[in-house]
Amino acid sequence: MSNSFDILIIGGGHAGSEAAWISSQFDLKVGLISGPGASLASTPCNPAVGGVGKGQVVREIDALGGLMGIVADKAGIQYRTLNESKGFAVQSTRVQVDKELYTKYAEELLSSRDNLSIVREMVLAVKRNGEKFIVTTESGNIYSSAKVIITTGTFLAGKLHTGEEQKAGGRVECQESVGLNDLFSEIKTLPNRFKTGTPPRIDRKTINYSVMEPQESDFGTRNFHSLSEPFERNSKQVPCYLTRTNSETLSIIRANKERSPIFNGQIKGVGPRYCPSIEDKAFRYTEKDIHHVFVEPEGLNLESIYPNGISTSLPKDVQESFIQTISGLENAKILVHGYAVEYDVVDTSELSRLMEYKDIAGLFFAGQVCGTSGYEEAAGQGIIAGINASLSFLGKESLVLDRNDSYIGVMVEDLVSNRRDEPYRLFTARSENRLYVREDNTILRMNKYRKSLGLSTRLDFFQESIIDEVEILEKLVDSTMFYSTEANKEYFSLKDYGTLENNISLKELLRRPNLNPVIVLEAETVRVGAKFHSDAVRTVAIASKYEGYIDRAVIESEKINRMSKRRIDWEVLADSKNISFECKLRIKQIRPETFGQLQRIDGIRPATLAYVAGNLV
Repeated sequence: MSNSFDILIIGGGHAGSEAAWISSQFDLKVGLISGPGASLASTPCNPAVGGVGKGQVVREIDALGGLMGIVADKAGIQYRTLNESKGFAVQSTRVQVDKELYTKYAEELLSSRDNLSIVREMVLAVKRNGEKFIVTTESGNIYSSAKVIITTGTFLAGKLHTGEEQKAGGRVECQESVGLNDLFSEIKTLPNRFKTGTPPRIDRKTINYSVMEPQESDFGTRNFHSLSEPFERNSKQVPCYLTRTNSETLSIIRANKERSPIFNGQIKGVGPRYCPSIEDKAFRYTEKDIHHVFVEPEGLNLESIYPNGISTSLPKDVQESFIQTISGLENAKILVHGYAVEYDVVDTSELSRLMEYKDIAGLFFAGQVCGTSGYEEAAGQGIIAGINASLSFLGKESLVLDRNDSYIGVMVEDLVSNRRDEPYRLFTARSENRLYVREDNTILRMNKYRKSLGLSTRLDFFQESIIDEVEILEKLVDSTMFYSTEANKEYFSLKDYGTLENNISLKELLRRPNLNPVIVLEAETVRVGAKFHSDAVRTVAIASKYEGYIDRAVIESEKINRMSKRRIDWEVLADSKNISFECKLRIKQIRPETFGQLQRIDGIRPATLAYVAGNLV
């Protein structure tokens, strides 16, 4: 193996694995350096992929040619559709995965790429030397690369906390990396470090499942990878279980506040507001003692169970006490105690929408080092960084996802438009166009981005075939009529479609509130002898159902977008005498590229926006 690469990724988590996987598709020489004790694409916290908003991200990654959906389908042991009782626009897929199988399949796939070399060494320093980056490892090896992507997760100067116990590390049983400023001295980090946490792992043999509520796998939930058979499962399916905390649980936690690293000053880092520890819940919601605990297996052959909802860094004896107050966990034995980890975070306001450091061409960042939480957010950034590093190396036009047609686009713009003061988590509410940015139409939304990469694989042929089928099926839906004949009235009664007083189109039938449009369209295509891929049927059915709502949302969105997409020159704004000193400081820090990005900068005054809108765009 030569020590010279076109693209070199530092860190083999979800961000690094996605960056390496997509970069290798461009036939470049790619290197992936990961710590010797860390599995590739591991799931050190909850072994689950997807969730509200996050399921959409996984499908977007998949449509771009990413890895996560493929591996999740191979390792998935429980599937669920979240928000199933609500409209299709907010439904999301969540898959519990076997953590051993997940990293096994990820490593197998990454290792199958002939132009991708995997290096198991700890990186000590990255330096710029002319047109190349020089990477030095603890083993004394030196690697060079035209482009470098840093995806070090929680490992940069990582410190673990369990009660009074503290030790260096990015996660349990893994050593920490050097601090970000030691790794690359020219990088600006946030003044405060960030913090994340994880619950204790429980021995499955010591749990009484009979008093818990089982949650079975849903065989009607679609697989993530578009080339998988939609409903086939690669692994055995198992249930998760639901239990709850109680007043005794919370009393023990509250009585030990002074021993909590979060509250006694031991932890300085800022934690995720939207994914609080059980200590946070205890003191933030003092009137509430009942919190859900989802008891989730970490693997088919693993003894460890993940109690989702009770992340903690309390001392080991306190963890053991409060765990055994929870119904079904009275005899629970802890295999690995919960802990919190503090780590360095890059100032993402110094990054462009390509995930490239603005002042150091060729240096990219992605993942939890950017202050995000969640495997899906990390993977989404990783694929964007990998694509843009590759396109930059090839001298091709870069890729920027629009926030109006992708959740990844929302996340990237949110990250680079402001200096983060807490870990970022993606929600559907962050998207202004969420009625359109759904799981079912991912291929339609993302195909133009995938096509722009100039790749030609089975995935590309599949996407084109789906788009062709959607166009044909839309015409069929528009042109099919049900006339108010006695035969059709009888047919409607037989199918429970409702009454047929007047002639209606198939599209009008799909919009009836009491009908599932997907089931109806599947039945009607079969009736006329037409066979379409289930993805095409689902896309057209849901789009027809919500067409009126979507059209109104698009009109409103386009009004905003026309101005938001206008390019601006931040240097002109920073020199303007018509903009306040405070706004100019923020503009100089963020260096916005568009009017929309300027709008999203915290602290930009309405008067500044009015001036720019009226004079400079």
